[in-house]
Amino acid sequence: MFIGTVIVLFVSLHLTPNLALRTHVLMMGHPQAAISSSIVDDYFHNRVDKEKLAEENAKCYSLSSPPVEKSTQGFLKNYIVKKKGFLYFADYYGDA
Repeated sequence: MFIGTVIVLFVSLHLTPNLALRTHVLMMGHPQAAISSSIVDDYFHNRVDKEKLAEENAKCYSLSSPPVEKSTQGFLKNYIVKKKGFLYFADYYGDA
């Protein structure tokens, strides 16, 4: 029963790019940014890295109110979301 609940929760948190990105930011330890920040297309990275993103079945997104990384005081603004099967997985993409 517990394992089934965990599986359903995991799948439901990775069904859309927005949910996957919010889940990733939450797991990074930034719950306020995960809940309150709006998510927009990262037009710059989607245009510049077009071929790479197409190969990886991915798209880049930016947070409007990104969290601040404690050690460097840098904004964690840009993320890549990859589609694998019917699930989406997010990761930090960087600023450059």
